[in-house]
Amino acid sequence: MIDYHVHTARCGHADGEMLDYVAQAHKIGLLELGFADHLPLLTQEDPTLTMTLGELSGYVQEVNSLAEDADGIIVKLGIEADYLPGLEGETAALLASCDFDYVIGSIHFIDGWGFDDSRYLEGYAQKDIHTIYEDYFRLVAQAAGSGMFDIIGHLDLVKKYGFRPETDITGLLEDTVAALKEAGVCVEINTAGLRKPVGEVYPSETILALCARAGVPITLGSDAHRPDQVGMDFDHALRLAVVAGYRRLAVFNKRERDYIDIP
Repeated sequence: MIDYHVHTARCGHADGEMLDYVAQAHKIGLLELGFADHLPLLTQEDPTLTMTLGELSGYVQEVNSLAEDADGIIVKLGIEADYLPGLEGETAALLASCDFDYVIGSIHFIDGWGFDDSRYLEGYAQKDIHTIYEDYFRLVAQAAGSGMFDIIGHLDLVKKYGFRPETDITGLLEDTVAALKEAGVCVEINTAGLRKPVGEVYPSETILALCARAGVPITLGSDAHRPDQVGMDFDHALRLAVVAGYRRLAVFNKRERDYIDIP
């Protein structure tokens, strides 16, 4: 099994040594462990959110060093990068400066508002929830179409705190999945949502079924911020994947995609 979404203490909101994450991967029998810490933000420097630009090379070196010494497990060099409208060129250049195995593209900001940050929850009371969802999924589609990302992270992160529109968003979700398919990107089943107020994986079963019908490939990520979260709840994620119709998972090497069968 694989876990392609694992963070490090460099992001400022994760704990543990990287070697401990690898040890946990060994313990639970993973085939591949992919570190995907947060790429430095180009709009601000916040040590509680991402590593600094000066730390990026050290991150790359440490992952590569672990990959050389990891016995019996494949360690991949990934990164989680924010999609920032208007900064596509700068983001692409920064990503191209490192030899990543894969890049996860994520949306954490809507017009500068950190909607998934508990410090800024008041934003949900200041805007119509349906509009928030429209703005969020529009950014997801733009991120997919940018060509910068191999995987779209926690696809419906906007539900993290349980805020949901009362309106029917089926069309919005269908349009988003169509954009993912056209862009040729992969979607992760991210189990971190089970540890958040929403209490369910990203994406929802409804969206996962739409992705399966459209032929959008999937991979797995725990979004671990502590070593003991590596591979957490993957049995549940795999059941959802199989029910949706999936029989294989995407894996990456030097930005090239391949597949392994779901066990």
